[in-house]
Amino acid sequence: MSAEILAFATAFALVFAVELPDKTLVATLVLTTRYPARAVLTGASAAFAIHVVVAALFGQALSLLPENIVAAVVAAIFAIGSYLLLRESFAKPEDESIDASRTGPVTTMTRAIATSFGVLFAAELGDASQLATAGLTARFGEPVAVALGAFCALVAVAAIAVFLGRKIRARIRPKLLQRIAGCAFAAFAVLATVQAFS
Repeated sequence: MSAEILAFATAFALVFAVELPDKTLVATLVLTTRYPARAVLTGASAAFAIHVVVAALFGQALSLLPENIVAAVVAAIFAIGSYLLLRESFAKPEDESIDASRTGPVTTMTRAIATSFGVLFAAELGDASQLATAGLTARFGEPVAVALGAFCALVAVAAIAVFLGRKIRARIRPKLLQRIAGCAFAAFAVLATVQAFS
């Protein structure tokens, strides 16, 4: 087996195992219950691509960043996401119709992609998979193969979450899903805040 294939396979297996039970799956699933699956997967894939490139290019340098600063930024972003989801879940129906007529389908899709990108970019910031990608790059000396393996694993986890999210969305009221999502994001914000101050 060539070094590139070994690096790719190792990165894929490790990142997939790390991310499957992680907040990335939950965040993607929650986003899919609110936004179109295609938009969530597009935004998530863009966020993942940036993360693996940064991790592969800078390797161990990322692990030198103070964990509490990274955790504080993640907490703030999840707190904002929680506020926006909960605010929208308690909005009156007429407010939603006004907003929908004002934004239109293009803006809505752009907003969904941007929100998915922002949330998943924050979720992956300094995450174990990003650090694993940096470490594997340093170990194998194959940044492209490691980055591709990590990226494919992240997209595979997101695709599983999108599939599950679409199934859930068809069976539960959207307002309830938004409230659950808001509470989940608030929990992520609290956990990140605890990490920032520990």
